[in-house]
Parts: sequence; structure tokens; C-alpha cells
Amino acid sequence: MTEIDDVRSLLTGRPRPVGWAERRTRIEQVAAVDAPPPDIAFEPVTIAGVPAEWSTAPNADTTRVLLYLHGGGYCSGSIVSHRGLVSRAGQAAGMRALALQYRLAPEHPFPAALDDARAAYEALLAEGIAPADIAVGGDSAGGGLTLALMVSLRDAGRPLPGCGWLVSPWVDLAMTGATMDSKDAVDPLIHRGYLEELGAAYRGGAAAEHPLVSPLWADLAGLPPILVQVGSAETLLDDAVRIAGRLGAAEVPVRLEIWPRMIHAWMLWAGRLAEGRQALASAGEFLRARGQAAG
Repeated sequence: MTEIDDVRSLLTGRPRPVGWAERRTRIEQVAAVDAPPPDIAFEPVTIAGVPAEWSTAPNADTTRVLLYLHGGGYCSGSIVSHRGLVSRAGQAAGMRALALQYRLAPEHPFPAALDDARAAYEALLAEGIAPADIAVGGDSAGGGLTLALMVSLRDAGRPLPGCGWLVSPWVDLAMTGATMDSKDAVDPLIHRGYLEELGAAYRGGAAAEHPLVSPLWADLAGLPPILVQVGSAETLLDDAVRIAGRLGAAEVPVRLEIWPRMIHAWMLWAGRLAEGRQALASAGEFLRARGQAAG
């Protein structure tokens, strides 16, 4: 059995959870199955009224920050579920990482998550951290939220972060990508019916094509450089490919990486998956390079 097959078995070995509480428990069980690196220090904090957690690896540049917005379809996911991914990403990038516990739907529909992300970013600026020294990243729904944050900041005339990082991003809640169906048989996690339920819970009364709900439909001009990473075995493959194309067409510097055989947000299992560690190393190189360019 290959490493990716081991991860697939982990994900498909139990019945799918039912209901929001079960789903929130399950994502913490399967995504946090491996402990983070032992030499990383963790500090729980509250920033702009939002629970968060700093992770700092030895020799990290504490003047630079990765603000990370977790995945989970806007309805699940947490600091706990993404602790390994976030801390390893900060370690690879040589900067502090701040994992944000933004409010979840359906209890808190759009724009609550965006408001929390915006408040946390503004709080970092208020602490004296230069915009160019902040990277914003996220996986799945957190990838869409990353783009929505940057679009909202640009529209408000606020300083933009130095770069963005999108992992398996969900950027089209109308779900018009062809791979939503063509990759359904090989994706162990993400399927149309599941996303329709999550999307309806998150949107509330907002349209699926609202540019801050589905950034695929937003004006993307003027955004900072962005790295997009996605696996070939994902129903959301077309979301990543299309957003990279839209960013490029808007003159945004963008790099797209499609990782063969990888599944949705595979870096969550970097503790047991070589391709997860390799993808994080590539993201770390991108984030480091942007920091050096800004400096």
C-alpha cells in the first residue's frame, strides 16, 4: 500500500458522519491524526475577539506572519484539525503562523467568516506588522476565504498582504467546474451533494455567484502574487485551474501546481505523506521568496 492509499483508507474506513456536530468531530479526528513537529511552540491567543493560535518553529522570522484560514466547507474545521498543516507551513516558510478560528456556518453564515478574517488581518496591521510581511493562506473553503479577504481589502482601499497561498481552493459555490463530476469517482472526500449542503448553509441568503462568496466570479485585478496547489484526484481541480487562469488574465502573478494522484488538501497528512511534505516545502519556498522580494 502506498502512502496516499494509506491516507485514503484513513478517510474511507468509517461511515460518513451525519450532522454538524459529528462532522466537526470527525474532521479533527482524521485531519489531526498525526502530531505536529515536536519542536514547534504553540500559543493560544484572541485577536480582534476571534480565537486563534500562534505556532513558531525554531529560527522563525517573528517579524513575518502567515495568517491561515482553515478548510472545512465553512461549517467545520478548527485550530485543532489544522494544527499540523499550519505549523508545518510556518516552519517551511520560516515565519510565525497564526491559525484563525473564524465563526462557522450554519450558526454564523456569510459574511461572518470574512468579517473575522478581515478583523484579524487589520489587528495584525495595528500591531505594526507590515502588510508585505503578511502572507494569507487557506485550504478548501479557507482558500476561497483567502481570496475574498484580499478582494474586500482591495475594494476598501486597504493595504494588501504580500502574497496568497491557496490549497485545493473552493472558489465556485455554484459548482460549475467539469471535474465536480468527472473526478467524483476518484475523490474520497468532496462530492457535489455534500458541497451543495455546505454552500447553502454558508451562503444564507447570498447568491452563489456573489464575488465574496465565490471569488471565481470576482474582479481579481491588483491582487498580490498567489500560489495555487491542487491534487489531480480532486473534484475541485477545476476550481484551482480556473482561478489560476482568472488570476493570470487579471495580470496577477500566479503559480499553479497540480500534484499527481493527490487528494483534497493532502498536506493535512504531511506527517505520513511524502508528497504532503514536498508540497509544503514548495509553498515555503514561495512564501520565503515573496518575503525576500518585499524586503
